[in-house]
Amino acid sequence: MRTLFPAVIFFVLLLTGCEKSSETSTLLDADTQAWWVTTTELSSDEMEGRDTGSPGYARAADVVAKRFAAAGLQPLGDQGSWFQDVAMEETEITQASITVGGRELRFLHDFYASPGSVTESIEAPIVYCGYCDSTSITKVKDKLVICHGTRREGLPADADRVKILTEAGALGMILIADPGFTVEPPRWPFAYSRSVRLVGSTSTAPALLNFRLNADALTKVIEGSGQNAKELIDLGSQGKPLPSFELPDSFKASFTTSQRTLNSPNILGLLPGTDPALADQAIVLTAHLDGYGYGEPVDGDSLYNGTLDDAAYVALLIQLAERLGGTGYKRPLIFAIVTGEEKGLLGTRHLIQNLPVPLETIAANINLDQLRPLFPLELLTVHALDETTLGDDAASVAASMQIKVQNDPEPERGLIRRSDHWVFIQAGIPAINFVFGFEPGSESERIYREWYRVGYHTPKDDLVQKMDWVAAAKFNQFFYGLVEKVADGAEAPAWKPESKLKPEKP
Repeated sequence: MRTLFPAVIFFVLLLTGCEKSSETSTLLDADTQAWWVTTTELSSDEMEGRDTGSPGYARAADVVAKRFAAAGLQPLGDQGSWFQDVAMEETEITQASITVGGRELRFLHDFYASPGSVTESIEAPIVYCGYCDSTSITKVKDKLVICHGTRREGLPADADRVKILTEAGALGMILIADPGFTVEPPRWPFAYSRSVRLVGSTSTAPALLNFRLNADALTKVIEGSGQNAKELIDLGSQGKPLPSFELPDSFKASFTTSQRTLNSPNILGLLPGTDPALADQAIVLTAHLDGYGYGEPVDGDSLYNGTLDDAAYVALLIQLAERLGGTGYKRPLIFAIVTGEEKGLLGTRHLIQNLPVPLETIAANINLDQLRPLFPLELLTVHALDETTLGDDAASVAASMQIKVQNDPEPERGLIRRSDHWVFIQAGIPAINFVFGFEPGSESERIYREWYRVGYHTPKDDLVQKMDWVAAAKFNQFFYGLVEKVADGAEAPAWKPESKLKPEKP
C-alpha cells in the first residue's frame, strides 16, 4: 500500500476545527488539498448543481474528461470518446394547484406528487384510515385515502398499503411522511417533481394516485372533522392505534406537466492492467456526477450544489487517476463517472446494458457515494460486507488504519439499493459501498442525523458546511489502499457461498 497521511498534520488540523474550504490550504497534506480543490471546482456555483442533462452537468463532465486524459487514462466511451451518451425522457410537474375545502396546500412544501401519478384535474372525497391496514379500510371506493406512513414491524409497508387500497377500489393514497422515522426523517420542501426514465424503457401507469403529505399540513386537510391533527401525528409516530373517519371537505387539484428528451453522458476511462493474464478481471470504480441542480429554495437558496453528494467522490476518482499517473495495477481499472443516479441509478443501468467491455470481464465494482466525512472515521458501514471477498479486503485495509467495519445497522432505510453499486450486484458482479458509521448515542450520531435532516438533498450540501478534514483524508487513504489491494490481489473478487445476493446459477 502507499504511504498513509502524516498524523501530525491532521492533529494540527483537528485542533483548528476549520470549516470552510478557504481555510484548508495551509492545513491539509498535498493529496487532500488537491482533492478538495477538485471538489470545489465540481460543486461550485458555476456548475449549477450538475442536474442531469443540464449545461452545468455538461461543464462538469468536460472537466472530468480533461482530467482523465491528463492523468493518462484511455477513453472508453462511444466512438473512442470519453463520453457514453445516456438518452432519457423526463416529465416534470411545472404547475400545481391543490386545495381541500378551499384551503391551499403548497406544492412541494405541504404536498408532493410524482408526474407519473397525476392527471390534469382531480376532484374526490377524502377518508382517513390510520395505517391503511386491512382492518382499517372501510368505504374507500373512488376516494383518496390518507394513510400514516410508518416502517414499524407489524404495520403495513408502502407496497402493502398500495395492494390493500387497490383491491378496495380506492382512487389514490395520500401518505403522511412519518416524522417519527427519526433515522431518516422526511425533508420538506422537495426540490421539484420530475420523473426520468431511460429512452426505450417501459413505463406503466400506477395502480393508484400516489401523493405525499407533510405532517405539518394535516391540520389544514382534516379541518372540520373534529379530529386533532397533532394527536394523530403523535400516535402514528409511536405506532399506536389510529382511528378511521371521513373528511367533510373534498380534494381538488390541477396539474400542468411538461415533457422533454435529454442526453446526459457517463464519463468512462480505462487504466490497463500490468498483468496480461488478468486483463479479463477489470475493477470498475464508480461515483455519480449528477446532483439536483436548481430547485425549491431553502432559506432563500435555490442551488443544490451537491458537494458531498457526490462531487467530492468524483473528485476522489480523479485524484486516484492522477496519483497513478498512467501506471496501473495488475488488473485493469475502469473509471466510470455516471449520470442520473439521483433520478433512479439511470446512468449505471445504461452502462450495464451497454458495457464497453464484455460483462464477464468485469470482476468487481467499488462505488463511492453516501459518504459524509462530518465526524471522526472510527467505524465504517460497508454495504454487502459479508456477501463477497471485497468485504474481507475492506475489513483488512480498515483494520490497518484502526477503523472498525460493520454491516448496515439500519437496513430498513434500504441504503444498499439506493446507489450505483446495486446495479452491479443485480448484474451478478461483486460490489461494495461505504457509509461513515457511528456508535449509538454518540456525538457522531447526532451530527449524522442532523445532516440527514437539513443537509441531504438540500442547498446546505455545499462547500461551507462543516467538515472533519481528518476523517475525509483518512477515508481517501482507505480508498486508495482498498483499490490497490483488490486490483493487485492474488485472487479475483468473488461471491461467498453463503451470500444472499449472489446470482442464482442458471
